[in-house]
Parts: sequence; structure tokens; C-alpha cells
Amino acid sequence: MLIQIGYDIVLELQAPASMILMLNVHPSRHADFIKRERLQVEPGVPIREFTDTFGNQCARIAAPAGKVRMFNDALIADSGEPDPVAPDAKQHPVDDLPAETLRYLYASRYCEVDRLGDIAWNLFGATPLGWGRVQAICAWVHNHIRFDYMLASKTRSAFDGYTERVGVCRDFTHLAITLCRCMNIPARYATGYLGDIGVPAAPSPMDFSAWMEVWLGDRWHVFDPRHDARRIGRILMAAGRDAADVALTTTFGPNRLEKFDVWTDEVSENGKPAERIDSAKEFSGGTEWVTRGPSN
Repeated sequence: MLIQIGYDIVLELQAPASMILMLNVHPSRHADFIKRERLQVEPGVPIREFTDTFGNQCARIAAPAGKVRMFNDALIADSGEPDPVAPDAKQHPVDDLPAETLRYLYASRYCEVDRLGDIAWNLFGATPLGWGRVQAICAWVHNHIRFDYMLASKTRSAFDGYTERVGVCRDFTHLAITLCRCMNIPARYATGYLGDIGVPAAPSPMDFSAWMEVWLGDRWHVFDPRHDARRIGRILMAAGRDAADVALTTTFGPNRLEKFDVWTDEVSENGKPAERIDSAKEFSGGTEWVTRGPSN
């Protein structure tokens, strides 16, 4: 399967500002490119690339005041198979976990393990260890939170999602991650492309998506509490402890989102470019944006 992916994002900056961008596909998928991606910025400014402590590909720019456009377009190969299932994947005692997974057991900015510990054990203490427990958590979160794009909040935490029972994909993900960590299962936040491939098209504008990865057996496994389903065509961009670690843009100064288009569509080998829908809006509810400085 071939999937066309890309974005066209415009921010309005009140003054020159440094920016950190996390807008590239994760290095683990680079070998799948048919047409490689290339982050482009207008006006043209130097782009300095680096890899963060989580292994994500990032970039730094010094953006001028005014409109700053970031765009990309690529073609990537995918298996066309749903997310893998491993029902026999083992849950390890904490003492046996690889050291690099331990940070995904701790509380983090949006995942208050200390506030949800008793709730998690009351809900899932009797569930089977391993895959079955994680699936039970995903199903419960999927039914507990009502998806509402118009009620997105960039400050909503896992505990807030638990009490308010409403949110977008990041809120489903934060709550499921926190419940897994409470049950001593390493869980991390993932963001990337997920189109309506193999499912009915959603009526809302396309956005980047959030899901989680949990450590069972000897690897990370994908789980999606927002959809509670194994999906086709998931393309990872970045992973971290929660959304704060994988903000698509971090702007060190006041700014306003002017335009936000994302596309991820299956195409045939001889197919035309996918149709793109202009979805400019003030705030993209499923995506993490960070502004350091006065907010307008």
C-alpha cells in the first residue's frame, strides 16, 4: 500500500522567535519512503536538524515576524495490515523491565499516576496480566470519554479527562497511558498520521492523531484507546512520555495558528495526488502546540 502524507501549516508571529519543530516522520519509518519527505519553511530560513532524547527527529529555526509557513509532502509504503496483535505478550515484573522503559512508568506533565493509582487498581486489579489488561484499559477509556472536537483543551490532563469524561484523541491516550502506568505497565505517548483507511471517512477535518505504545514481552506494542480498534496505515512521527514531549511546534514567542491542513490518503501506484481540504482554524484539537512567552 502507498500512502500520501503531508501538511501545510501557517503561523502568524508577532515578533521574531526561535522555534523547535517535530514535523518529520520517525526515523524507524524512513526506510519505507518512496518519495522522501522534506520539511520546507517560508520565508526561507536555515533549518538545523537534531535528534532528541527520545529518538525523535527535530528541527530548529529562527523564524521572522509575520506569517511563517511549514509544509511537506511525501509518499510512504505501508504493509496495509492492521496494527499487529500479540495476545500472549507477557507483562514483566518491574524488576525485570529494561532500564530504558522505566521512565514510562513515572508520572509526567499530563499523566498523574499518583492521582489515579487507587482508581486503576480498583478497576483493573482483577484483569489478566499483559495484553488482556491493556486491552481492558483501552476498552474502558474508549467508553468512558466522549469524543468532542469542539471541547479540545491543551491543558486537560489524564485526571481531568477521567473526571470531565470528554476530550479528543490526546485525552483518551493520556488517560489510558496513566492507567497502564498505575498497573506497572510502561506506556508512552505516540503521535503521527492516521487516515481513514479501511474505515468510513470521518466528517471532521483531518488532523494528526495520538495513540499509545506499551511495553509487553520484548517490544513496544500499539494500542489506540480513541478508536479501540486495530487500524491500517498508522505512521509514527514522534513518541515521548506524554504530549508535552512531542509538541509539533514549540514557539518561543506569541503566535497564532492561521492555517492547518493535514493529509494522509491511500493512493494507487499511478494515482493522482490526494484531494486536500483546507481546514484552517484557530486551534487544532488533537495536536499539541507549545508557546513560550505571552499568549495573545
